[in-house]
Amino acid sequence: MHWLQQLPGVKIVAVCDVWDTRLAQARDLAGPDAWATKDYTEILADDNIDAVIIGTPDHLHTPMTIAACEAGKDVYVEKPLTHHREEGQAVIDAQNTYQRIVQVGMQQRSMPHLIEAKAILDSGELGPIRKVHMTWNRNQERAEGSENIDPATVDWARFLGHAPEQPFDPYRFRNWRWFWDFGGGIFTDLMVHQIDIAQWFLDQEHPAHAASIGSFFTNEGVWETPDTVQSLLHYKEPETQFYFQGTFYNARYRAMMEYMGSEGTLYCDRGRYEVFPEPGSTLERSEMILGSGPRGLDFYDQPEAERLHLSNWLECIRSREKPNAPAEAGVQASDAAHLANKALRENIVAHW
Repeated sequence: MHWLQQLPGVKIVAVCDVWDTRLAQARDLAGPDAWATKDYTEILADDNIDAVIIGTPDHLHTPMTIAACEAGKDVYVEKPLTHHREEGQAVIDAQNTYQRIVQVGMQQRSMPHLIEAKAILDSGELGPIRKVHMTWNRNQERAEGSENIDPATVDWARFLGHAPEQPFDPYRFRNWRWFWDFGGGIFTDLMVHQIDIAQWFLDQEHPAHAASIGSFFTNEGVWETPDTVQSLLHYKEPETQFYFQGTFYNARYRAMMEYMGSEGTLYCDRGRYEVFPEPGSTLERSEMILGSGPRGLDFYDQPEAERLHLSNWLECIRSREKPNAPAEAGVQASDAAHLANKALRENIVAHW
């Protein structure tokens, strides 16, 4: 909402949340003319509303996106687009059948330095890319308590949606990413961003198979999803190895990607790219740095990715052109994370 209000030609006319506290905050941000509800279908039923932003737990992304498309609304929806692989085709079909502009919140696709980095890879100057190393590491305690929430202020049934019925839990309500009914842990929360860019950069649709491990080093007995994970994903045509590591135990490497070719390596994070030639290569070292601060920050001061990604969505609403991260891209990125989680949860090598 902060970024949306700074963009021209936009008016926030309604807000929805299942928790009184957030609903009141959202209405204050939207302004006195906005109306508020706990029932999102009331927003979809309003013919005066052109588009909606869906910022909910993962398990509600697909059903709400499909419902919004059916109601004739364009959609900006947080990643991951799907909570299960089986949801993917239905949400793509809804986007295309109802000719809606669906932008998935994988905002790295709208970062100018990553667009330029893709052009470097497309040029072939790094040689064939055979290995991709991706990280999202934090040293952050996430298991401590939760807010003192009055259950009477939460529409818990609406929060659950189609998830299994269960008693109200304030910690799960505020930390849903780490519970399988609502989220998918580090792979669907953080790896999705990196795997989306890697698949986009290298024109790969999905891994052929994945092997994963997970451990509890900080949040054992609190989270259902591991706080430390690794996954090795094997892609074909061309054959490429993707490796992702994520943790809340140690912040080494932070959030970054490295694309390794025979002539050089391309390093990318959310504020820069750098090219490192291989020994004996004629490739020249180069870089583009937009943000300030140490490598691998979760959020740099530049680029203002959320603003750029929202702007692209709004431009496409007006032009009806395809946005930077349509439903197809959202499904592909989610599918890779789901395959990694399948390997993790079943302790197998998971095949496509």
